Amino acid sequence: MDNLLRTGLSERVTAAVHRDPADSRHPLRNDVLLALFLMGLSVALAGIGHDGKHLDALGWILLLCGQAPLVWRRSHTLPALIVMIAFIGPYHALGYNHTAPVVGTMTLLYTVAVTGTPRRAVITGAVVIAGTVAANWISDAGGALGTLRVSGWIAAVVIAGIWMRGYRQRAVHAEQTREEMAARRVAEERLRIARDLHDLLAHSITLIGVQTSVASHVLQLDPDQLDRQAVSEALDDIAETCRTARSEVRATLEVLRNEQNPEDEGPLPGLAALPALARRADARLTLAVEGDRLRPSVEAAVYRIVQEALTNTARHGGPQARAVVSVEGRDDTLHLTVTDDGTPGHGTSGSRFGLIGMEERARSVGGTLTAGPRPGGGFAVTALLPLAPSAPREDPSRPREESQ
Repeated sequence: MDNLLRTGLSERVTAAVHRDPADSRHPLRNDVLLALFLMGLSVALAGIGHDGKHLDALGWILLLCGQAPLVWRRSHTLPALIVMIAFIGPYHALGYNHTAPVVGTMTLLYTVAVTGTPRRAVITGAVVIAGTVAANWISDAGGALGTLRVSGWIAAVVIAGIWMRGYRQRAVHAEQTREEMAARRVAEERLRIARDLHDLLAHSITLIGVQTSVASHVLQLDPDQLDRQAVSEALDDIAETCRTARSEVRATLEVLRNEQNPEDEGPLPGLAALPALARRADARLTLAVEGDRLRPSVEAAVYRIVQEALTNTARHGGPQARAVVSVEGRDDTLHLTVTDDGTPGHGTSGSRFGLIGMEERARSVGGTLTAGPRPGGGFAVTALLPLAPSAPREDPSRPREESQ
């Protein structure tokens, strides 16, 4: 309980230090109470102090009226200081108790420094010091040493106000920077989620559509020529695609819930899942890189790029289009190409979100990607992705290939 109380008190003190005086919830009420408190304190100091002559009626009027402008120290800071000087200046010049109004004067001077620009604070401090020197010279109070001491206190209060103003500005800037970084992370995460869902759903739905078309075509044949085996295989392929999509959605959600090192986690299987992906799309795969040379994020990018490229082949290349996938490691760069022999202009028009997503995938791991029609027909996607620089090198004369 004591720790909680101390923590709460510490947080309130920190918030009060960081808060700008102009941002108080009840500024007028607080300043009225402060002015009354400082009036009482000045009366007490005047009664017990011996720094100057005792106050008569004029002295009391000047002292109390000099504290009254504290009520407007937030709303009209400079006018309040001018009114205070108009009363406190003659008060000091007439030689009354010099200690009594010091706390109120320094409070208002600090408010001027902490709420205004440093230039205004320095000019105001210089004017107050000049007025103090003149008043001490007229009243001959304290001598040169006393004047120097008072001037030093004024300069210290001004410097403290300027420093506190800068500290609060830095605190506000740091908070804004943290908020901007948090907003940027949220935007990046939303983009990553949208990219994952697009890649996953677009690929699975496209394959289901192609497989359904095959089953429908088989069912429309002459009943005497109905190939039940072909229908069964098409329906099995649809069921397998649905199961794969479900598992990939589950894997994606698990990664999204994982807050530890999200950049190093692949939302989907990497190189090990490429053969199954190529088999479902009836594509030929050449794989000539070892998975232990890649960061998980690079493996995920490879999988996503290949998945989207094969989706585009199935969607836009035509029913006879076939794709060739090549993944090869050369030096410190992974060369990924996906080409097809599809018919240009076949199929539905695309939104280009898939191409944009592939480019973002490549950039997210420090690579580049280009995509466009091939001169001899079909479409080509080429990506250059960095391999782990500290990974062991593999013997290029022993590539691992798998064809589907």
